Amino acid sequence: MRTITKDELLINKFSFFKTIKDGTLFIYPTDTIYGIGCDATNEGAVEKLRALKEQKDRPFSVIAPDLAWIEDNCTIIDGSEDWLKKLPGPFTLIFQLKKPGCVAKAVNLGGKTLGVRLLDHWIQEFVKEYGRPIVTTSANKVGKIFMTSSEDLDPDLAQGISLLVYEGEKEGSASNIVDLSTTKHKVKER
Repeated sequence: MRTITKDELLINKFSFFKTIKDGTLFIYPTDTIYGIGCDATNEGAVEKLRALKEQKDRPFSVIAPDLAWIEDNCTIIDGSEDWLKKLPGPFTLIFQLKKPGCVAKAVNLGGKTLGVRLLDHWIQEFVKEYGRPIVTTSANKVGKIFMTSSEDLDPDLAQGISLLVYEGEKEGSASNIVDLSTTKHKVKER
């Protein structure tokens, strides 16, 4: 696994865009904790991530490139607009999918909803420039502690990762989940 800084990622972003498009799994900082992900449109990469995390039956969320991507691919029902105005921020918003083909089936397990994030973090601009959604899930195996520093990285997880974008210890916690897929909005704080 190669560890790089923000500057290295941004200087060589076009090279990293290609490796991500080709299926690289990578760990990156967010506005909450460290996430692990891949190109959300690459079925093979998402399946590889599922196997690595040992997460077979829960959907993944994505970092959307921008608000327009969310509006184009998700159904925004009445009452959801106020939550969209809170983005970017530490929220995962769950919407009904308008265009199921916008992500690989392995992301949401073929379901009708999708969790999306817009991060209040520089990595959001990287995803926007990449132009495709990136799977975002905590950098840990199911049931283990979240990664907030390199010392927290599970050695088994590290073996399946090609790249770690590291910016030091994070002091956040996982994002709050807001289900906006029905008119009965539900907030799950973590």
